[in-house]
Amino acid sequence: AARGGLTRAQWLRGAGAAAALAGASGLGIVTARAQPAARAQTGAMHTRPIPSSGEALPVIGCGTWLGFDHAPGSAEYPRLPGVLAALFAAGGRVIDSSPMYGRAEENTGTLLAAAPGGVTPFLATKVWTRGREAGIAQMQESMRRLRTQRVDLMQVHNLVDWQVQLKTLREWKERGRIRYLGITHYTPSAHHEVEAVLRAETLDFLQINYALDDRAVEQRLLPLAAERGVAVIVNQPFGGGGLLRRLRERPLPPWAPEIGCASWAQVLLKFVLSHPAVTCAIPGTSRPEHMADNAAAGTGALPDAAFWQRHAAGVLG
Repeated sequence: AARGGLTRAQWLRGAGAAAALAGASGLGIVTARAQPAARAQTGAMHTRPIPSSGEALPVIGCGTWLGFDHAPGSAEYPRLPGVLAALFAAGGRVIDSSPMYGRAEENTGTLLAAAPGGVTPFLATKVWTRGREAGIAQMQESMRRLRTQRVDLMQVHNLVDWQVQLKTLREWKERGRIRYLGITHYTPSAHHEVEAVLRAETLDFLQINYALDDRAVEQRLLPLAAERGVAVIVNQPFGGGGLLRRLRERPLPPWAPEIGCASWAQVLLKFVLSHPAVTCAIPGTSRPEHMADNAAAGTGALPDAAFWQRHAAGVLG
């Protein structure tokens, strides 16, 4: 048995369930989110290059806030292998966590340790504390929980003590302990400070809030990230969840099949991915069927700005 109560057999059972769900409709599964008449456009998941390296990154990943904070033995925990299996089956690799997400890092490490080989995940986590030594200790603990000697992306969470932590991250990058470094935030009130850091520092990644009903980053941060060669990971692509909940009871618009969308979640993710400065979106979930549904948004057509100028108001109205 793997530490944390997950065995390889349990992983394979969860993965098999996810594969059956995904295969039933080419990853465009019909769930409570979707409309029965609609089907997602299938195909390979899009990738976009990380500007600082050129490495291709799949455009849909998995966030672990709330969704992966479940104790072994809970009702939600056995679903988690299927979430990662659905992500990998769709061509996704990015898994984003944080030491402030409860059990999420520990569960992610346990799940990946029990997983069959074949996919190399892109692991991202964060440092969220003050002081150099405290930051180092926290990052070492994150690596222990994730069961890895190297993290792909380490981010200064919500800009906490960012000057001190970025200095350490640069040292760790030079030593090969991390591959990329970045900063994160999730509230528009912090965008001014985020902009100042983007202008002053050389970063690989910015993680920021962006959704159809939360478009402040379009004015300055997304253009600046593109100008500075910074990859953008989008958190809260569903408007923190509130927007998706409001839309769930409404029928999909008649134009949704034209852009390969079978659910409102896919519509909202296609909107985020339509911006050329966005590298990856990380919707969170603890359900394999939702992960497969989300992943399908990373395939097929990505409408341009003119399309959303015509249709965005109707979605929000």
